Amino acid sequence: MAKKGNRVQVILECTEHKATGMPGMSRYITTKNKKNTTERLEMKKFNPVLRKVTVHKEIK
Repeated sequence: MAKKGNRVQVILECTEHKATGMPGMSRYITTKNKKNTTERLEMKKFNPVLRKVTVHKEIK
């Protein structure tokens, strides 16, 4: 049986990584409550390729 409720799984992708041209991509999987946060998530997470904390935004 599937879980019921408003909690959905989302993927966060680094915004600064594309501009550098380096290979690879920093992505994180997390969950959010769709009822409380209807807009897209934006969090600061560690990017292991760039070796620093960068802004990660939710992608479709």
